[in-house]
Amino acid sequence: MMNEEFFAKTLKEFNVAGELVRARQEEKQGLLDEFDTECKRFFYGKISERALMSSVKKTNAELQRLDSEIRQNMHKAHAAGGRAMSHISAQAPVHFRATLSGIVGGSAKPKKAKGHKKHHKKRR
Repeated sequence: MMNEEFFAKTLKEFNVAGELVRARQEEKQGLLDEFDTECKRFFYGKISERALMSSVKKTNAELQRLDSEIRQNMHKAHAAGGRAMSHISAQAPVHFRATLSGIVGGSAKPKKAKGHKKHHKKRR
């Protein structure tokens, strides 16, 4: 039987990780737009080069943090997807067949007996 609670939890974890990736990407785009505005302000002489340098440093640190979080959440989503796939794969159908005498099947097929290996004499 399928463990529905485990599967629902895994699916929720996958969705949360995906949403966090999207949210961080939007945050990153907002940061890039904000920095672009700063660059234009510098170009038109509204702020000093020193202020722009400070903004560059802060922006790079924030971009690095966001990229790290995006990668981390991508990894979480990948792991949750793998768990879901393995859980689904374990749900292979059991073969049953209806006959005149009732239902047949439900057990694993009997394995074939292995033959004995021939022992070869060592040559001298």
